Amino acid sequence: MNASYEPIKIIHWQKAILLWLQERVEVLDFHSAQVRSISKSYPLPAVLKLKKYINVRGNNGVRLTRQNIFIRDNFQCQYCHEFFSKKDLTIDHVHPISKGGLHIWENVVTACNKCNNKKGSKLLTEFGKIPLNKPEEPKWLPQTELKYKSKRVPEAWKQYLDLEELGW
Repeated sequence: MNASYEPIKIIHWQKAILLWLQERVEVLDFHSAQVRSISKSYPLPAVLKLKKYINVRGNNGVRLTRQNIFIRDNFQCQYCHEFFSKKDLTIDHVHPISKGGLHIWENVVTACNKCNNKKGSKLLTEFGKIPLNKPEEPKWLPQTELKYKSKRVPEAWKQYLDLEELGW
């Protein structure tokens, strides 16, 4: 976690021990397991908080990628409002490229295959539906590693995560 208690990422237990021993982090919670060296035994850190705040968002903005569009739109088709897995989603250009639209954040939305095929290269006025949310460039996107890797969250993490936001 950042110094602001914002979850940043999951790190390997060995890196967690190293950061702790270097006194770069504060350990907020431990797992029940122990880690042993030749001469000492250490409790295994479960939740770490950096002692100094770091800017994880960077100054370059959020990259316009397929995955980031899906994350921004919460894996929800912006036309039929249904939720899908990423393999069942496509990117729709609200103002079609064939009609002068650009490939920019403000012109792309998540769409299911069915809705995207129905819309084709029509304008929204021809299609008769508008996106659920106005497409805009996000200032940042949350860390999503937890969301994709596992539905099993260690008990020690639960009080630090907004599990509803992660879709759990």
